[in-house]
Amino acid sequence: MAKRRPCGDGMVRKRENGRWEGRIVAGHKRNGEPLFRYVLAKTQKELMDKLHQNIEEYQDIELTEDSRMTLGEWLDRWMEDYAAHTLRPNTLRSYEQYIRCYIKPILGNKVVSRITQMDIQRMYTKIKQEGRVRDHPEHGHELSDSMVLRIHAMLHRAMKDAVTAHIIPYNPTDGATVPKANYRPKQILSKAEMETFLAEVDRNEIWRDFFYTELTTGLRRGEICGLMWQDFDEAAGTLKIARSVNAPKAGVLEIGETKTSQGRRVIHLPPSTAQRLRERKKHAVSQWIFPELLAPEKPVRPSAAYYRMKQILKETGLPQIRFHDLRHTFATHALTSGVDAKTLSGILGHTNASFTLDTYTHVTPDMQKAASHVVGGFLENIFGKELKPWQRDGKTAPGP
Repeated sequence: MAKRRPCGDGMVRKRENGRWEGRIVAGHKRNGEPLFRYVLAKTQKELMDKLHQNIEEYQDIELTEDSRMTLGEWLDRWMEDYAAHTLRPNTLRSYEQYIRCYIKPILGNKVVSRITQMDIQRMYTKIKQEGRVRDHPEHGHELSDSMVLRIHAMLHRAMKDAVTAHIIPYNPTDGATVPKANYRPKQILSKAEMETFLAEVDRNEIWRDFFYTELTTGLRRGEICGLMWQDFDEAAGTLKIARSVNAPKAGVLEIGETKTSQGRRVIHLPPSTAQRLRERKKHAVSQWIFPELLAPEKPVRPSAAYYRMKQILKETGLPQIRFHDLRHTFATHALTSGVDAKTLSGILGHTNASFTLDTYTHVTPDMQKAASHVVGGFLENIFGKELKPWQRDGKTAPGP
């Protein structure tokens, strides 16, 4: 029986056409036969230089037969066998778009184990310059930096799993140059704008409790839509965040987990918010705190909350912020009023306090000092004299 050749073992021969060919054992088939990687060069010296470089890459790697599949084939398998069981539906839809629109057209047909860092870098450059499908009046066909970053994060994760599965010898996305995060400044409502917004909302019996709760808790849109009465503890004045509602553009409602594991949390409500929910519960006709108006057996659709908010902003002449900016408004005013980052991190369901600080770096000590005189009274009206309802007995409760 022939001795099994180790990975990284190489051999050299001169072809009839005068070119030099080298072979490296990169792995083995299921029957034990070696899988080769071929290297070509014009001279023996050039070939030996290439071989030495490649031998180091394949030393003790032991690739499988799957290393011969294309990148497109691997990403299809990765989405089905890896991502589908660990990612939220919205994230899966985004990843599918990244693969279909940006990666497959450029590198989808190349053998996955032959993709280099240079291939990745060229792809990032190309999609950055030409990746936008529809011409943008300001940016043309140039893709945003944040989109390139998201594509890189997804591909890096898929290729990391390919290394673990012995499909590629190393992760070619490691060390690739990607744009720096360039997020637009966060928009928040000022004290006067919050008062205008809430005054307008208070005239609407259907939406007033919804938006009051949002502005005094900073919940994500899917989280507030997914609240059930079983999550509300009347006596303690607390609210459990246990699920999130999502609705694809043309699909049915999806009720699933919160965005992160830290998203499952219990928060103390401001006294005024807790009292509103107690009054609301007396007339409840659904298990959902905020049900769909014409189908109370279902939670309110996130899109309905978005369009209603946009309508209120238009009617009052307020800035056309995003729904998520209501969350930023709550967080910013909480920080400027003296709530520490660790406590706020627990309220918002962030992974850690450092992420909260990074997200709200625009809240400087000078801003805190200036805003405390303006915002303090407003929050006191909402939260009560204690100002920070999540604190008990003068001590800050640990973030859930």
